[in-house]
Amino acid sequence: MKYKLANRASTLKASEIRELLKLTEQPEIISFAGGLPAPELFPVQDITELTMRILATEGRQALQYSTTEGYLPLREVIANQRMKLASVDTTSDNIIITAGSQQGIDFCARLIINDGDYVICEDPSYMGAINVFNMYNVNYLPIPMDDEGMIIDELEKTLAKHPDAKVIYTIPDFQNPTGRTMSIERRKRLAELAAKYQIPVMEDNPYGELIFEGDRNPAIKSFDADGWVIYLGSFSKTFCPGYRIGWMCADSELISKFVMLKQSADLQCSTIAQREVAYYLRDMNIDSHIKEIIKVYKNRRDLMLDGIKKHFPNNIKYTIPAGGLFTWVELKPEIHAADLLVEALKENVAFVPGGAFFPNGGNTNYLRLNYSNMTEDKIVEGVERLGNVLKRYY
Repeated sequence: MKYKLANRASTLKASEIRELLKLTEQPEIISFAGGLPAPELFPVQDITELTMRILATEGRQALQYSTTEGYLPLREVIANQRMKLASVDTTSDNIIITAGSQQGIDFCARLIINDGDYVICEDPSYMGAINVFNMYNVNYLPIPMDDEGMIIDELEKTLAKHPDAKVIYTIPDFQNPTGRTMSIERRKRLAELAAKYQIPVMEDNPYGELIFEGDRNPAIKSFDADGWVIYLGSFSKTFCPGYRIGWMCADSELISKFVMLKQSADLQCSTIAQREVAYYLRDMNIDSHIKEIIKVYKNRRDLMLDGIKKHFPNNIKYTIPAGGLFTWVELKPEIHAADLLVEALKENVAFVPGGAFFPNGGNTNYLRLNYSNMTEDKIVEGVERLGNVLKRYY
């Protein structure tokens, strides 16, 4: 059938890589592809008891419609607990509950971006955000990175050359896909540049609490005196992704606009899910739960990095993340990671080729490896298999 679709529908293209990665659902595949948490760490028993208690004591309210901005006790505990850990002083009035931070990205794009606008982001950046921005036929102004994250001197040059740019998108902690973390000094400068050029910053921070070494860095939002930074948080990586509960922390004027957008999108997030997350944060010890996650993920990261050092060709470069879920591998320029994936799948091991993370394309000689989802024995075996494939190319 020939449907008369909106022009933006032309940006919706099937990905050959995603089709290949459907094979990772087969049980024999060792997959380093997804950004999936470890399911064995979900607190199933605690949640079961909590859900039964909520249904028994306030079932009618928990199964009813709720406010668009979100369940007030949840917004309060996010403001007083999770945002404080990010060094952000805020209140529930500046919080809206979203369907994961992905919905926050979508709302920011809908509110801020017009077709053809300039969008500034890291190079590479999160492909889920790139897919949202592509709906608006944006022009990308990618900023290169080093081991301290986005290079702020390059950002300043770009802003001076393109003062009409509409938004800056960044993942400052354990960035997806590189695993890099922005330094505190660069966070301060980014907030200063946002105020100077009056450009909103989307601070996407789903990984910030998964820190393996050292102290947590303050959020960019903590240096935001004038309301230019929109903080996007999520419980998907620190609790349970199936709840699809995230939040946005922003200036109250923006929050009121996001509430209107959410009313037109889905009215509200699940009432019972919001209650369950709120009561878990209030009555259980999520910080102890996160410490257990960190212990497991740090061990898995170490196993992966040890395996890379042992089994990959010597001249391959890779990042050493201090937290989060990913390491980023750079191959010889002539190697196309998508071709490598085809060969790796024959050996029952998978990864995500890196080309899709670069907003302006190119750079096909990179790949992203996830270490959070596979068990320790599978990480050891999978890295060895991948190393054997790579040696054919070197």
